[in-house]
Amino acid sequence: QLQLVESGGGLVQPGGSLRLSCAASGITLYYYAIGWFRQAPGKEREGVSCIASTDGNTYYTDSVTGRFTISRDDAKNTVYLQMNSLKPEDTAVYYCAARIRGSWSCSRPVPSEYDYWGQGTQVTVSS
Repeated sequence: QLQLVESGGGLVQPGGSLRLSCAASGITLYYYAIGWFRQAPGKEREGVSCIASTDGNTYYTDSVTGRFTISRDDAKNTVYLQMNSLKPEDTAVYYCAARIRGSWSCSRPVPSEYDYWGQGTQVTVSS
């Protein structure tokens, strides 16, 4: 059964860090582009970061560049999103998703281009 499962969300103070995980079963993430998205209440789902298949080139939206790092552990079939210097505006439900079409390249993740989704994990940045 194909499944993506996010974990690692929680409540953190501004300036703090969290590491989100996206663990896969039923697919091999190495062959997919993996995107991280987030959705805050009342807002559209936003593409945050992407890591391409094979060579693992990456993309970050401007608001997280320099603070977030996406990576992939092929042995664990897991993609991570390390989030540092968190801000209140980073508060959202974070989702990972997998895309097979054009998987070798990454640009700003667009939700309609992704085939498989996790259930999301809540990240709250607040003092």
